[in-house]
Amino acid sequence: MPVKNLLATTALLAIGLAGGAAAQTGNPAGMSAATPQTGPAAAAPHQPNDSDRIFVQAAAVGGRSEVEAGKVAEQKGQAESVKQFGRRMVQDHGKANDRLAALAKADNLALPAALDDEHRAMQDELGKLSGAGFDRAYIQAQIADHQKTVQLLEWEIDAGQDAQLKSFASEVLPIFFQHLEMAQAIAMEMAGSAPTASAAPASGSSGPARSEGTRKEGVRP
Repeated sequence: MPVKNLLATTALLAIGLAGGAAAQTGNPAGMSAATPQTGPAAAAPHQPNDSDRIFVQAAAVGGRSEVEAGKVAEQKGQAESVKQFGRRMVQDHGKANDRLAALAKADNLALPAALDDEHRAMQDELGKLSGAGFDRAYIQAQIADHQKTVQLLEWEIDAGQDAQLKSFASEVLPIFFQHLEMAQAIAMEMAGSAPTASAAPASGSSGPARSEGTRKEGVRP
């Protein structure tokens, strides 16, 4: 499947398929008859299916965007919490990107050479902002991106075939879910400190409900 088609499928994966895949057992994407197996319905190592390929492409683009945006936040963030969050994104996603690249190489899967149009447009927009406006835009983008990332990881855990990629998704899921919670907390702090916040207490708002399949165990500090 061409890379462009794989990336175009990502939005459908993150929004529509995560919930459906969680309700199924085994490998919903199926296994090709030509796939080498180590046992009944057990694919041999390094035999990715289409779900694995889509996951690698989408996760690679998302991870690269997180690192680039995090570096910008370290430099341009006005609030110290935003600067620290950006630094955390560079560290955590940088490590995850390296691991994903190694797994993709083992599976003979090529990674995208650049960001897709959506993430590039977001980076360009952040580059035009400064001060509190930058902080708000960056954190809101982080909330949206991490919601999609959590769903994508859950989908890979249920629909993927490559054992190492599925294990990777399971390991980073609680870390990236923690990132989502951190971004939501910063957004609430910003709402509470805004001049107009007195008219509508920020404490009444809450982040998006955690997807049922999300695994929080093993969250790292």
